[in-house]
Amino acid sequence: MTKLDDWLGAHHAEFTAIRRDIHAHPELGLEEHRTAKLVADKLREWGVEVTENIGQTGVVGVIRGNQPGQRAIGLRADMDCLALEELTGLAHASKFPGRMHACGHDGHTTMLLAAGRYLAGNRDFGGTVNLIFQPAEEGRGGANAMLADGLFERFPCDAIYGLHNTPGLPASSFGTAVGPFLAAADSWRVTFRGVGGHGGSQPHLSTDITYAQAHFVLGLQGIVGRNVAPLDTAVISVGFIHGGDQNASNVIPSELVVGGTARTYSQDVRSTVERRIAEIAAATAQAWGCEAEAHYHRGTSSLVNAAEQVKVAVAAASAAVGPEHVDGQMRRGTGGEDFAEMMLVCPGAFMRIGNGVEADGSFKGLHTPLYDFNDEIIPAGVRYWVGLVEQELGAGWQAVAAE
Repeated sequence: MTKLDDWLGAHHAEFTAIRRDIHAHPELGLEEHRTAKLVADKLREWGVEVTENIGQTGVVGVIRGNQPGQRAIGLRADMDCLALEELTGLAHASKFPGRMHACGHDGHTTMLLAAGRYLAGNRDFGGTVNLIFQPAEEGRGGANAMLADGLFERFPCDAIYGLHNTPGLPASSFGTAVGPFLAAADSWRVTFRGVGGHGGSQPHLSTDITYAQAHFVLGLQGIVGRNVAPLDTAVISVGFIHGGDQNASNVIPSELVVGGTARTYSQDVRSTVERRIAEIAAATAQAWGCEAEAHYHRGTSSLVNAAEQVKVAVAAASAAVGPEHVDGQMRRGTGGEDFAEMMLVCPGAFMRIGNGVEADGSFKGLHTPLYDFNDEIIPAGVRYWVGLVEQELGAGWQAVAAE
């Protein structure tokens, strides 16, 4: 039993209560005022140097070691929730309709808070630990907001690390990989415009934009199949089609909007997808005598793990739970994560931690109304964060406690 294990055993219930309190009071991106205040107040209570309002609602806590050393690292957690109605029925369920911690950011915040408290009381390391509590990961640009506010100029880091729970992975297991690990997450929208008309008596007098839209949607997958190399990756999905009125089914609409998401790893493939969506929209519109206006929004960048930081992360996770529970060559995914924007500025590694799986193989996925963060994995997450500090900043401060 280590000193950290003893400490975790004594404080697990306290941090479970904090996590559930955050869960019950979810806040959307750049609106995390209560959560940010809770984070800042707790860190100050534990003797951590705190700066608030970075990127509007972001918080950074700074812990300086008492041993010689100039290296600095950043440990990052996200704080925002999703616009989703919670259906768990739990005692700590969201108190606010239409808002829910359905991605586990409540747990991420709590694990980093707990690590911060331990590190603040155990500073026998050399260098600086920057605890980065980021707002607005879920599509509202929180990483870029903190960067624009001078995050790394004000809190220089030689390396940064992120951690995200993953339902379906065994509880407290870890996984990461070198290179592209998550995809760029973009959105696109095409507006078709034509001459509407009576769909029953005079359809020949209209320029039917529904034909153009139908051929456009079919053509999208041709981008993946014929414009992207077989060994590269691209995903293009339609998320919505809006046109006409269900109360006027005999009317051919004059305007129709279709949109969705695109996922890629490389900048070349990303540019190809953007260009071809616009080209296919214009071509199908011309073929049916109408017009098309395409918009492509580049969201979060592809998340690319640096080899050196992955090596450190795997070593820290292995020390936390044993190497048999760590996958250093995990299969990459096409989810998006705006921690990638920070990693464009500073090298780092993003790690997954298992949120658990039922005996029958089932689990409640992220971004679903029945999801809940697994409080049993809090200790493993804290061990990982603390282990990163040990790996990066040296120390013999995680020594075995007297039996």
